[in-house]
This record gives sequence, C-alpha cells and structure tokens, in this order.
Amino acid sequence: FNPNGTCINVPNPNPNATTNHPTNLPGPIVSPIQTQGDPWKSTIVKINPTDPNPGTNYSIYYDPNANCYTYSQIIKIIDTQDPVVECPASPVTICDVTGNDADLWNASYWWDNANQSHDLCEAPSDICITATDACSGSNINFEYQLFLDLDGDGIMETVVNSTQLGNQAGGLGWNNVLYGNVLGAGEPRSYDGRPVPTNQKWGFAIQETVTGNNKTACVKFNTFQQQNTYVTPQLPHGTHKIKWFVSDGCGNETVCEYTIIVKDCKAPTVVCLNGLSVNIMPTGMITMWASDFLQYAEDNCTQTPWLKYGIRKCGQGTGFPLDANGNPITSVNFTCDEIGTQCVELWAIDLAGNADYCETYVIVQDNAGNCPDGNINVSGALKTEMTDGVEEAEVQITGSVNFAPPFNYFDITGSDGLYNVINSVSVAADFTITPVKDDNPLNGLTTYDLVLIQKHILGIEPLGSPYKMIAADANKSGSITTFDIVELRKLILGMYTELPANTSWRFVDKAQVFTNPANPFMDVIKENISIANALVNQLGEDFVAVKIGDVNNTVVANSAMQADDRTAGTLLFDVENREVKAGEVFEVTFNASEKVQGYQMTLNLNGLTTVAIVGDDHVTENNFGVLADLNALTVSIDGAQAFTVKFRATKVGKLSEMLGVSGRITKAEAYNQASERLAVALRFKGTSQTISGVGFELYQNQPNPFVNKTMIGFHLPEATTATLTVFDETGRLIFSQKGDFAKGYNTFLIDRQLIGTTGALWYRVETSSHSATRTMIQTK
Repeated sequence: FNPNGTCINVPNPNPNATTNHPTNLPGPIVSPIQTQGDPWKSTIVKINPTDPNPGTNYSIYYDPNANCYTYSQIIKIIDTQDPVVECPASPVTICDVTGNDADLWNASYWWDNANQSHDLCEAPSDICITATDACSGSNINFEYQLFLDLDGDGIMETVVNSTQLGNQAGGLGWNNVLYGNVLGAGEPRSYDGRPVPTNQKWGFAIQETVTGNNKTACVKFNTFQQQNTYVTPQLPHGTHKIKWFVSDGCGNETVCEYTIIVKDCKAPTVVCLNGLSVNIMPTGMITMWASDFLQYAEDNCTQTPWLKYGIRKCGQGTGFPLDANGNPITSVNFTCDEIGTQCVELWAIDLAGNADYCETYVIVQDNAGNCPDGNINVSGALKTEMTDGVEEAEVQITGSVNFAPPFNYFDITGSDGLYNVINSVSVAADFTITPVKDDNPLNGLTTYDLVLIQKHILGIEPLGSPYKMIAADANKSGSITTFDIVELRKLILGMYTELPANTSWRFVDKAQVFTNPANPFMDVIKENISIANALVNQLGEDFVAVKIGDVNNTVVANSAMQADDRTAGTLLFDVENREVKAGEVFEVTFNASEKVQGYQMTLNLNGLTTVAIVGDDHVTENNFGVLADLNALTVSIDGAQAFTVKFRATKVGKLSEMLGVSGRITKAEAYNQASERLAVALRFKGTSQTISGVGFELYQNQPNPFVNKTMIGFHLPEATTATLTVFDETGRLIFSQKGDFAKGYNTFLIDRQLIGTTGALWYRVETSSHSATRTMIQTK
C-alpha cells in the first residue's frame, strides 16, 4: 500500500531487511497502522480484526518505487438446471394407412401370430423431441433407447441404443434386453431385405436439427453409404417405447420416456359382384350369403384369409354388421314381399377393426310361382340406330291395377342397353314404359354435325334416316331449320349446358312405322310404350335411342365403346405474331392453312379480352362464344377459311404468348374435304415461326353424375405414361390406375365397383410433367 494512494507491485523483500519482515501472513491486510523508514518502508497492519489476540500485528515491507500490488481470486460458476424437453404425452399413436412393404421386416424368424405371417406390417414412424437449455441453449446432447416388441407378445424384448449404432446396418440384436443391452448381444436379425449391398441397407440413426435455441432430435434410418441422408424409419405394428436422454455440458440430464403405438388404420378394399338374381324357394324365402356377393377384398396389412365379412340390407344399420353376441352377420333373407331389385351392403373388416363396404343389388324372382300372388316381368333394350346399347338410361314403369295405389318401378340399363324389371308389375295392370336419359349433351355432337345438317337443309345431302332427322331437330319443333343449328352451336360453344327445349336423348318405340321415312315429323313420334291389362310377361319392349345433335353416329353410347379420336393431320391457323401494349385494341386474323368443311376450338386468352367479332357473309357473332370469366373465346365455324377477332390487351406481351388453342370448353378439331378429323394448332408467323397446339388437358368425366360407369377424358401433347387417382371427400385414396397412352385424346374408364363409394369424388390425372384435378359425383 503506497501512502500516496497508488497501487504498487511488491517484489521479493530484501533478504537483508529487518527481522520484522514476515515470511507468511495468516490473512488479508485489512487496515494500515504505521509507516516506517527507508530504505524499505513498512506498514503495520491488522491481519484479522476478529483475531482474539489484539496484538497480532505484522509489518509488511514494500518498495516505494514499485508500481502496484496484485491479488488472485478463483470464482466458480456452476449450472445446476436440467435441459427443458418438450416430451410428448404418452402414448403417441402412429396411424398406418400405407401398404405393406415386402422388403422390410419379412423373414422366416419374424412372426405375426394374429395374421399368421412372417411378413410384419410396418408404418412410417415419425419419432422426434425438441429441447433447449437455459445456459447452453441448443448446445445439448441427445441419446435414445428404442424398446421394441417384435413378436407381439406384449413384451419389449429388443432395444436399439443410439450409442451403439455402428454395426446395425439392416439389422439388430433381437431379444438383447435379456443380455443387458450389450453391444452385439441378442440374436442377429435383419429387417431390411432389399437386394442391395450391406452399405446401402437401412440402419437406425439419430438426426439433429437446430432452430434458434432449440434442438430437435429424430429417430431415423440412414445407410453407411449415405450417412447424411435420412428417411423416416419403418416400425412394425405394435406397442413400443422410447427413452430419450437429453444432457448439457455441465452434467445435467433430463429423461423423456413415452409409449409408441403403431397400428393399422386403413380399411380393407371390398369389391362387390353386381346384378345377381335368385329365385324364391318353396318356403317363400331365399337366403343370400356374404360370399355370394364378394368379387374380391384386400387389405394393406391383414392377409385375405383373415378378413371377415358381413352383410345387411341397405339402410338397416351402420358400421360392420354384428349380431347380439358380437359375431358377424353373414346372411340376409328375402321373402315374397321383396320380389324385384333389392339393395345390400357387403362389409369387410380387418384384424385391426377397420371396416368398409360396397353396395350392390340382387334381383329376387319367383319364376317357379312359389309366392301366393305372382307378378310379371317387363324387359327390353335401348339401342341406337347402329345397335349400340345405351348405358345408364333410366327406364320408368308407371301404372296401376284395379283400385290399388299407382306403382312406379324403374331399372338402369347396363352397357348392353338392356332393362329388366322382374316380378314387380302386378298381373292385369295397366302401365307405361318411358326411357329417360338427359346428360352429356355434347356426346357425339361437333361442328361437323352442323355441316351435315346445313347440307340437309340446303338439299345438297339429305340425312337419309328418320332417326338422324329426329336428332337434328334440336328445338323439338317437328322440323329442321337453321334455328336448330343455332341451338346446337350454342351447346358446342359452351353458351348452353343443355338444350332449353329438348333432352340429350330421345327414345322412339322400335315398333313405330313411319308413314314417310323422309319426313318422320308427319307422324306422332312414340316415345313410350303403353300396355293395358298385362296378363303375361312383357318382353322385348325395345326402343331406338336417338342422341340429339349427332347425325353422323359418333356418340359413345356405353362404356364398352371407345371414342374414335384419331386425326389425319393438323389444320394450322396462320397468325401474325407481334408485340402488344397494355390497353391496345387490335385485330387478329386466323387463316386456315388448307380448305376444310368446318372447325371448332377454344382459344385461351392470357392478357387479352374479346372486343368484337369482325364478321362477314360467312362468319358472324353466332359462331363464337365470349366467355370472359373463363378467359376463353370458343369458335365453331363451317364453310369459312378465315375469321378475324378484335382484342384488347390488358398487359404488355407477345401475341404468341397470349393466345393458345385448347379443347377445355369446345373441343379443338377440324374436318377436311374428305370428312376426316384434323387436329388444330396456331402457327405464329414473324421473325421466328411458332406452332402452338393443344397441350395437357383434363376434361370433365362423362356422364356426370354417374351410377355405374363413367369415362374420364384427357389430352396428351405427346405419348407418355399417365396415372389416374380418385379420392373421396375426406381425401382418402380409393382408386388408382396407370397406363401408357398415345398423343392426343385418351380416356380412363371408372366402374363404381372399383371405387366402392358414393357422393362427391376428386380425380387427378398426372404425368411426369403435368397434373390436373377435377370433381365428379357418383350416385346410387
């Protein structure tokens, strides 16, 4: 201590100094007492004020020329807080809706006792926790012990330890818990059966990610070859447990432990047989079994022999059918009171308790006369002039007998066009048969039909068939005029969704004889069949089906037919390419590259609006549909080789990037002088030539809604593989189909039996480079 108040270093004292210089001091200096003289100066200090000996003072010698004194103190700061872990509440349930992978957990030493299989069902299992530390933040360490029950006996006999993952490529030590979880203990078993080298087989791993002060750790799979590539691990169904150990750098540790239940949540797929018919037995009853209606069933996990089946009449319960003892109901009875078409539900349930069903029907008959009061059968066919059966038409049979209340029966035609109402109509009844079908008005209708109708009106080429002339009468006026062409063109252009004064189909009694086949409107067209006092079965009550607007017989009448959309080439429309400015109004002329009889298309407008049609003697506004809300201009022209449209630009751009040809509203096609169908494309001419045709497009299914079958059309710009997927309202995948398709128009056929559900559905068609989704409706 320097008397002038500055701090000075104390060197080693002079060994020749006075004997008052201490060799040791018992404690810190607390107060100065006296200063002594040169050459060394000393201060008498009180070392410890609490010393009971008040005379215990010491002299400290110091050099007055020194700079300061120094003193060292050790301070220890200790962290005693454990890391904070977001530990999930136990149990954590993992719901499996995936298919079983035959390459994983499938070997002779694995055994699923319930399923009687060596192939264990597995599921992608996301197992993660997040933690932080008050002192270390995200600088914490994770370890885990994953306890697995791999034989379904309720005992977790196998543990995967994150500190011992080095030798577990594709395998583990089964039953190693018995041996204290020693590295290499247990029976070596492989769970990855993929035919790949060992360094590419999956092994358990731990993946850590940091977000701010939080670190997340997940149980993962990786391989020796790619140790930094992680995938979600596949764990077998069952009850397992994980124990996480989270520690910081100060020896503090938090343990998070919870149970993991991996279970099957996907219901079986069950497909019904349709259209069974049975006869009432002499007992006045017939028993039908669930197996009678089963076409096939399958499940992602439960083997088919272990699926259970149940059956009930439609609308008589919910859930899987069980009797009072909890056993499946496997049969239903029908009596004489249920003659006719009866709806049933066929159910399937898997070992996990997941169940689903399909609806079908059985036609109950009494051909042997075992019921007290017999009824008669009414049947017939709905076929086009080309003898193609019309599918999904409703045939109504209405009437009465004696003083009984009126009756109303119906049947839906199949792909053969046949209807059959069996043992439903009472003997001696008076009734009328009326077919009805009013959907998909564009089926079979194109601008080429308008070309043919125009030729008929002008007397150039008569249609030559009474049924074609009925088809040409769009407004049902009893004559064929240009107004029929106008009405049909509005359908083609998307201005109409249905004909205001007509239905999509008309059905003519096949027995009708036309007084003058060249003018069928001279006679009353019979569109129903009336029968009085029917005493016997009424069979062969047939109709000729007429698709309104289709005069060249291109309608696709049933799901067994395929639309002929082959093209003999491409009609190019030459357009001068140019740059346009926002707000600019300009005219665009479309010149056909060859002479054709007619053409139709949808023009997609990107940054363009239609101002006007520049008409002439051949082209008027009636040849176009301005659909501003859909950013489209539809075109249907017969005879003219060019047309001009006035557009307004809503943005800056190049015309070739603002105009495109499409078939999404009006199908894009043309018809050459040989009446062959052509594809349509735009050829933009300028500094460089650009050809733009129809690209990838997904169309609305037809018919929609549908009962049994429907077709989904799509256009491919090139031959490729396409996949169809169908989802229900909950987003559950219910059907998938994949195939190789040619360039142009293609279709998928959907059968109700394949999707097994009703109501609103979503369907998606995708290729390696395109995808589109639409909705459809399946009705009972």
